[in-house]
Amino acid sequence: MPRKTLEIAGALVDRPADKRVEILRRVGASGSISQAARDAGVSYKAAWQALDTLSNLAGAVLVERVVGGAGGGGARLTPAGEQVLQAADELARARHAVLDRLAERTALPPRVAALGLRTSMRNQLPCRIASLRARAGAVEVALDLPGGGRLVSRITRESAQLLELARGQEVLALCKATAVAVRAERPEQGANVLPGTVARAPRGGAAGEVALTLAGGLQLVGFVEAGSGLRTDATAFAHMDPAAVVIALGA
Repeated sequence: MPRKTLEIAGALVDRPADKRVEILRRVGASGSISQAARDAGVSYKAAWQALDTLSNLAGAVLVERVVGGAGGGGARLTPAGEQVLQAADELARARHAVLDRLAERTALPPRVAALGLRTSMRNQLPCRIASLRARAGAVEVALDLPGGGRLVSRITRESAQLLELARGQEVLALCKATAVAVRAERPEQGANVLPGTVARAPRGGAAGEVALTLAGGLQLVGFVEAGSGLRTDATAFAHMDPAAVVIALGA
């Protein structure tokens, strides 16, 4: 497969209705980024963020400005932009065909589409959005875990718009293991403190990686400092900053 085709494929995800691809499609239809933003229900800044991200992932410019004309200029898709839309349509059809065939054989496990997610983030936790609150130019998203715990993620308003987040929606909370601090004692205050049972810990009280089993059976990986005294089957507490929690969508 040619290198350029591989790069453009990187701009596409498994979701059949990626908001970024929708915005790209609307730019092609309207010839205007501002009109595409209005039609998609996002801000002009969010629309540009979506187009810039797609271009970065595709390794090619997908939209170019058009100068002059009766309307004073606008925007149009490049050949690479048209190719991304064509590929998105074909992938969506293929994806639906595969899932339909599997569904005919047996019931699909919940969130099966999320199995295609590839990332360096070790922690990938299924959650349900409990609330969204605008704060200091960002959005704080409260996430309920299946076992009863709660996480808070702090993201930009543009990201919340592009993901079309809403209360009650099922999402994935992602967090690097290196961003999770594990302690033997519960922190006195702060969000994102999750209790769990130590499944794996460094030997001899050394610093290193710790695996916790949370309520409901979810697994969480973090790091502990030297001299913590944590051992297998002990109770421990994981803590992460809301800004370190990333929200991802499955199908």
